[in-house]
Amino acid sequence: MPDALIVGAGQGLSASLARTLAAAGHRVALAARNIEKLGAIAAETGATLHACDAADPAAVAALFAALDAEGRSPEVVTYNASYRVRGPVAELEPEAVRRTLEVSAFGAFLVAQQAARRMLPRGTGAILLTGASAGVKGYPNSAPFAMGKFALRGLAESLARELHPKGIHVCHFVIDGGIASASRPDPGNDSLLHPGAIAETYMAVLRQPRSVWSHEVAVRP
Repeated sequence: MPDALIVGAGQGLSASLARTLAAAGHRVALAARNIEKLGAIAAETGATLHACDAADPAAVAALFAALDAEGRSPEVVTYNASYRVRGPVAELEPEAVRRTLEVSAFGAFLVAQQAARRMLPRGTGAILLTGASAGVKGYPNSAPFAMGKFALRGLAESLARELHPKGIHVCHFVIDGGIASASRPDPGNDSLLHPGAIAETYMAVLRQPRSVWSHEVAVRP
């Protein structure tokens, strides 16, 4: 049974990914700073829960080491962690901006590095990175988020060019729109993305033949 890891797991897209991966036969591990919020989805999917600050090198290394010790080195790794601070550039708190960059981009590097170290000897695996429209275009009062997501996109393209020839599929997903949720219900006018449908798109990428691997997919309502 192949193993999958979702870092930065939460109630929305990550929960849908966990359900979809579990239904496809994967053993799922969910990692987040706060794992208490994940009890229901863990019970539903059989996922294991792991506390981890994705922007902490030691914590990320410990996460992968723990999975190794359990014989569950993941073949599919998804990075969903995100953090954002909004406001006029002249008024932003530098430490909040730093945290946005650390979670959005540096954490993705840490997770991808640990994943690649385990996938390269096998010559197989997949690293999926969740981006946003802010990684393609900047918005007013959202400079830190754009900085982080632009960096994530650059990381993804570099990883794809380096790792695709070595059998590791890297794909960056541009989530270009709002995602429907319990607190943001779909008004029925195709204005929001459905998390389950996004998860199915991730699975379609995982199933791609190697000769046609995508390195970036954009989804929008």
